[in-house]
Amino acid sequence: MINFLDQLDSFIWGPPLLVLLVGTGILLTIRLKLIQLIKLPHALTLIFKSENSGEGDISSFSALCTALAATVGTGNIIGVATALAAGGPGSLFWMWLAAFFGMATKYAEGVLAIKYRQLDENQEVAGGPMYYITNGMGKKYKPLAVFFAFSGILVALLGIGTFTQVNAITSSIESTLHIKAEIVGLILAGIVLIVTFGGIKSISKVAEKVVPVMATSYLIICVFILIINYQSIIPAFEMIFKGAFNMTAATGGFAGATVAMAIRNGVARGVFSNESGLGSAPIAAAAAKTEWAAEQGLISMTGTFIDSLIICTLTGLTLMVTGVWQMEGVVASSLTERAFNTVLPTIWGVPLGSILLMICLSLFAFTTILGWNYYGERCCQFLFGVKSITPYRIIFVVMIGSGAFLQLEAVWLIADIVNGLMALPNLVAIIALSGVVVSETQLYLNHIKQPNNNLESIEL
Repeated sequence: MINFLDQLDSFIWGPPLLVLLVGTGILLTIRLKLIQLIKLPHALTLIFKSENSGEGDISSFSALCTALAATVGTGNIIGVATALAAGGPGSLFWMWLAAFFGMATKYAEGVLAIKYRQLDENQEVAGGPMYYITNGMGKKYKPLAVFFAFSGILVALLGIGTFTQVNAITSSIESTLHIKAEIVGLILAGIVLIVTFGGIKSISKVAEKVVPVMATSYLIICVFILIINYQSIIPAFEMIFKGAFNMTAATGGFAGATVAMAIRNGVARGVFSNESGLGSAPIAAAAAKTEWAAEQGLISMTGTFIDSLIICTLTGLTLMVTGVWQMEGVVASSLTERAFNTVLPTIWGVPLGSILLMICLSLFAFTTILGWNYYGERCCQFLFGVKSITPYRIIFVVMIGSGAFLQLEAVWLIADIVNGLMALPNLVAIIALSGVVVSETQLYLNHIKQPNNNLESIEL
């Protein structure tokens, strides 16, 4: 089974999908005239200063935090370590490149989410790829939207949303505090039950409080480790750029990485972490209170910047400057813990690094569970109506509780596979509707230049 899943994963995440992912980002970067670079400062200010005056369920900041809750997770810690172990330092370069173009893709997703959102039977905002496929491309493309929604439910229940996160939390707490995984899993299921049954407003309230604190805390720890090992930072960057275009020698924890392996692992793990092009983030973005589709697009693209170009980069550099990425016989998921423990002291016989990483990893994984619960819920509602929401939430909580009792070697493979299936229809829709994205962008740029003009008076 593992061998079959591995072959299927390699097929789905082969050159065609990687080219489509990066190619979509390149196309949008050209058509939007480097918007992810030119408008990044403006986008970062919008996180805290957006008007929040339009229709929606939550603020733009809450929508971003909900999206970040789903993206900032085990991929930032375990995923980066896995990419380094399999693809070498060069994989970080390709992760950066994919993230740069992915910012344009994430921008387009945010724009289309607001442009084509609608109200469901409960008068709550519903949006995302399934809606911009049917409302933007036309009803005849509904099978594509159904395929996306079905894949989204699989990702939520079998991929990123449940087992990978539960496994990360329970194994980390069990190894550090020696609390049985089954007990942790049941407690986790209870907390998820309480939060998720409150809907998007409850999830966003938790996300906007937890995400900034957990991300900042993790970054401080990584920066502290980099300062201690400052002499190794420049050599680390040299290895990254050399490894991106040259075969890495067979040393340390992996048997040699070709350029192709560096590209595949860098792009695939980067997408797994920041979810640009996956179609998940626009589901949360659609709930934002905003009048301008492009405004939410700019806020959405900062998620990829924060996730991959800041958090993933600091994780990768931490693994490299401490030298743990070259350790033999160490599983990738333990590399970050080893890196933390090389610098941080031991308190009362317990390594401080292990405790801090356990806290960070648990919070990262927990918020990812909350975010993906909402994504799966919206996909389920699109397919089966609002009556399916409660049964879906119950199934989701059961999956969380059962995840602690399952020893799944194939967890990461399954997550990768369903991610790829989810990305395909979304990327097709983004390319088809790229003209709409350009028009909405010009509309917003004219607005910020002449804010007193109304929509009708603006000439595109």
